Amino acid sequence: MLMLLSRERIIASPGFNRWKVPPASVAIHLCIGSVYAWSIYNPPLTRLFGVVAPASGDWSLQDVTWIFSVAIVFLGLAAALAGHWLDKVGPRLVGTAAAVLWGGGYLVGSIGILTHQLWLLYLGYGVLGGCGLGLGYVSPVSTLIKWFPDRRGMATGMAIMGFGGGAMIGAPLKRYFIQLFYEAPEYLGTTDQVSLVTEAGKRFVESAGQQLEVVVVGANEVANMLVPGPEGVYVVGTGSAGVAQTFMVLGLLYFIVMLIAAFSYRVPADDWKPSGWTPPEEDSETSKMITTHNVDIEEAMKTPQFYRLWIVLCMNVSAGIGVLGVASTMMREIFGTTLPGIVDGAFAALYVSMISVFNMVGRFFWASSSDYIGRKNTYWIFFALGIVLYCSVPFAANQVSASPAVVWLVLFYGATMSIFTMYGGGFATIPAYLADVFGTKFVGGIHGRLLTAWSTAGVVGPLAITSLRESAVVRAIEDLVSRIDPAVFEARFGAGIEQLDQLVAAQTVTIASLMEIAPEGTIDPTSGLYNNTMYLMAVLLFIGLVANATMKPVESKHHMQE
Repeated sequence: MLMLLSRERIIASPGFNRWKVPPASVAIHLCIGSVYAWSIYNPPLTRLFGVVAPASGDWSLQDVTWIFSVAIVFLGLAAALAGHWLDKVGPRLVGTAAAVLWGGGYLVGSIGILTHQLWLLYLGYGVLGGCGLGLGYVSPVSTLIKWFPDRRGMATGMAIMGFGGGAMIGAPLKRYFIQLFYEAPEYLGTTDQVSLVTEAGKRFVESAGQQLEVVVVGANEVANMLVPGPEGVYVVGTGSAGVAQTFMVLGLLYFIVMLIAAFSYRVPADDWKPSGWTPPEEDSETSKMITTHNVDIEEAMKTPQFYRLWIVLCMNVSAGIGVLGVASTMMREIFGTTLPGIVDGAFAALYVSMISVFNMVGRFFWASSSDYIGRKNTYWIFFALGIVLYCSVPFAANQVSASPAVVWLVLFYGATMSIFTMYGGGFATIPAYLADVFGTKFVGGIHGRLLTAWSTAGVVGPLAITSLRESAVVRAIEDLVSRIDPAVFEARFGAGIEQLDQLVAAQTVTIASLMEIAPEGTIDPTSGLYNNTMYLMAVLLFIGLVANATMKPVESKHHMQE
């Protein structure tokens, strides 16, 4: 079996058509790129017991968002370790290991969901799946750079394009299976038809001599249901959110597709080069910095250029990955209450898919463009334009809250889609940037080491966006409660304002439920929950801009002796 997977077994014969290799690369990246549609899982994972709304025993958004972060952390760590291994054993063995880990991680995660064991979900999707992501990510990159030395940017754009497009297929696929396996919980009627009791922040009803925990869906919360249903009272612990079964099906599907793609890999012979192509002369201009020399992996780690590029990648990724982790939730929170007739669950899922489309297109467009304008100039555009676009998002959110209109949704949509073309372009351009600076011989290993920046960004981005969002939610709830008559509050929730902390912890009191009893004319604060996050992302991009501006060619003392 090891011989079947070895690098020697997949060396291409003379005359092999190099264009047969990109489809296998894209197929693997389409599978693992579905991680970018993680936000589709957020609503059902936070409603496993309540199904139609979060119950007291359900996981919080912060709990499940961190699963995405753990997967990205282990992606970077696995890529760092696998880069040098890939150069030795070849992409078929690495791709096969990726299929086992990514598909298997999904299956372990499904067990965690069924048993409501959060640590199993972290272990399966986060640790095992994350390692599968890292192995699957690096396996095609150095392979395609070797097949296309004449078009490095285009090659890395093709290799990584599928990763950006994974959510384009993954988002509707996940939503389809979730709705297929969804089962509505037991419905008891409207609040007028049921006698509710509040204890320790939880809502209960008396039925057949026993207390049943329930969730109450108000008019403002109907739009956030996984599958539309009537407002009213539902029994906790009945029905199914459909996400566990979705994990099982997708785990098996991804394993099969990735395994077939891994066995389709071929690598060129060591002395191979494209017909009629001659390597270009060395270009030491700061705009392109293309070297004809090679730098060993360990030697590259000693250069300041490696760490500047590490900062460049980390800042670019941090600014985008936090938004990716909560994209579906963010769209529904900013525009779901202000434009309820337009923005619902289906619209949010389509938004995630469109992020994937622009992410994918950006990877190919920007990486290919960098062959002509230079990698350094390409990153100049990413950072300078990105700062402006991130600062425009809070403006759109504030405007739609004060004066709901579709034009603000269009502005938000255009800004974020432009951001994600550059987010994806950053990933696709960085391998070619590395090849320009350190040579092509060990670019796979160096690229793997650099992807630890992705691991760091996988923590920084989601931590920033969830922490700042939670702080904004607390402030918004406190502000709304201060405007509401205490008697009205107690009549709505069955408990006084002095029990606010318990009610919030049990997810009985939310911004949406408070807005139902807020004085007329009160502006819904939900649209502004992400404003501070967007300003922080702009600051991160400025740091990346400075790091990119200081890039220079590697000193000759670091070059390998030919």
